[in-house]
Amino acid sequence: QVQLVESGGGLVQAGGSLRLSCAAAGRTFSNGGMAWFRQAPGKEREFVAAIHRTPSHTYYADSVKGRFTISRDNTKKTLYLQMNSLKPEDTAVYYCAVGMGVITSTVRAASAYGSWGQGTQVTVSS
Repeated sequence: QVQLVESGGGLVQAGGSLRLSCAAAGRTFSNGGMAWFRQAPGKEREFVAAIHRTPSHTYYADSVKGRFTISRDNTKKTLYLQMNSLKPEDTAVYYCAVGMGVITSTVRAASAYGSWGQGTQVTVSS
């Protein structure tokens, strides 16, 4: 089991940037696929971005492609999400997740991830 703690959320104006971090505790961090999901009030949790054990394998939701960048530092056991050109529709609670058996066909499915953080609020004002 991996314990995850997100940070870096906050209030930002449209067009601004934020960098989310997800610190992990546990020996299996480097072996897992990792992802960011988000959930806005009244909406279902949705996929944002994912990264495999190999940092070159990244995946993005169409809504954030070109604006968000996911990365990981296995030595620091930390996952990052750099968010640029933020829009009011990006407002949500952002969660990081780790999954040991994530494959390409399941990378966007919340059910593929067994460990979740508590979430960090991102609010983008217009």
